[in-house]
Amino acid sequence: MNRVRRLQFIVVAAFSMCLMLAAQSQEKFPYRNPALPVEQRVADLLGRMTLEEKIAQLGGTWQNRRIEHDESQFFVGKNREFLPDRAAVLLKNGIGGMSRPSEDRSPREMAEFTNTVQKWIIEHTRLGIPILFHDECLHGHVAPKGTSYPQAIGLASTWDTTLVENVFSATALEARARGAHQCLAPVVDLARDPRWGRTEETYGEDPYLTSRIGVAAVRGFQGDGPFIDKSHVMATTKHFAVHGQPESGTNVGPANYSERVVREYFLKPFQAAIQEAHAASLMPSYNEVDGIPNHSNQHLLNDVLRHEWGVRGPGCLRLLCRARPEHPAPHCGE
Repeated sequence: MNRVRRLQFIVVAAFSMCLMLAAQSQEKFPYRNPALPVEQRVADLLGRMTLEEKIAQLGGTWQNRRIEHDESQFFVGKNREFLPDRAAVLLKNGIGGMSRPSEDRSPREMAEFTNTVQKWIIEHTRLGIPILFHDECLHGHVAPKGTSYPQAIGLASTWDTTLVENVFSATALEARARGAHQCLAPVVDLARDPRWGRTEETYGEDPYLTSRIGVAAVRGFQGDGPFIDKSHVMATTKHFAVHGQPESGTNVGPANYSERVVREYFLKPFQAAIQEAHAASLMPSYNEVDGIPNHSNQHLLNDVLRHEWGVRGPGCLRLLCRARPEHPAPHCGE
């Protein structure tokens, strides 16, 4: 018995030593050095990542039992607690992001939860790449006890860009204090069919007004940059593109319009938000334009977004959709 216990002690001690040495070695890697240029740190990190770790960073999770019924997919318990044993299986290679950590959590509970998960990710994955928490912030932080401002269409009706910037600056501070890094807003779709059920989420039908309000919202979320500080969050312009005038007014319906109409109207607010306000992320829409689904539209995502507008790097897109057997269309975290 004593021999078995000694062997167990040696194994545990060796494992603990390995974890400690791994953590120490992480500190010496160039990607961990904030004094180095971002490009050098990114290149160093990518060079160290396995294929599995790279794939994990492209994924996200929404720990919501109302839409997911397979318990094997959860690292959050039924009482909203973090489950390290399950995380060790599901998050062993890290993960890109987590949606809606605010669900069913008070401000303090959300802050404690995000801190707990983040600490585990950094300390228990090989490279310690932090997780990105994102939340809904259409007209304030959409969370228990979050501040709710007038709906988007009401904010646009003020024609007051300073007011809008202040609203989303306050929203960003509130969301960041609770642990979120990114907000899935603003919506800069043009609402051009009154049958469409999401009109209230937009800034109206006019590309100029939507552009001005959209730029103000992005600046409110992100601050004056060039980097996003601890009082602000990444803004996410959505839904790219031609989402607000679907066939028959049906949400995510096809949008069959000419290149001229698309560029002169629907793309203008996105272009302003990206080139003037430097929006940090963008969400493709769930519909199709001329029969091509926008999540795989090479013309919109590469020709326009990257080559014409100068968006760099793979981080411009936050893709939250995944195919599910019970959902004919992609099921998305929005």
